[in-house]
Amino acid sequence: MFLGTYTPKLDDKGRMFLPAKFRERLAGGLVVTRGQEHCLYVYPQAEFERMATQWQSTPTSSRAVRDYQRVLLSGASDEVPDKQGRVTIPQILRTYAGLSTECTVIGSGNHVEVWDSDAWTTYLAQTEEAFAQQSEEVVPGLM
Repeated sequence: MFLGTYTPKLDDKGRMFLPAKFRERLAGGLVVTRGQEHCLYVYPQAEFERMATQWQSTPTSSRAVRDYQRVLLSGASDEVPDKQGRVTIPQILRTYAGLSTECTVIGSGNHVEVWDSDAWTTYLAQTEEAFAQQSEEVVPGLM
């Protein structure tokens, strides 16, 4: 499970050091793609392949399904971290997420999210108080 918040930098070649806690799980390969709220999602290769298998059983007659798959998969890039634990973020994805030098990487359970640090700070400021004040069950049966 991916947990925590980290602040690696993106170098001039579009490479980012993966947080040390995530490197072993991602060492065999990963898929980076567009995520919601203009962040990037990073999945271990095996997890992404598991999800892709599930998508094959979704109804392609649904426009929402087609649209989601097109956007997610057209931006997907399979990568293998180098020996130093760096991964290249393709330019199209850096542009989508507004990444420059300062990045925030958060663990999100089965995947990692990569945010522009300013965007993450803004997002967290907008949602943190609502989280603190949440008095109803958000995920049924979980809390």
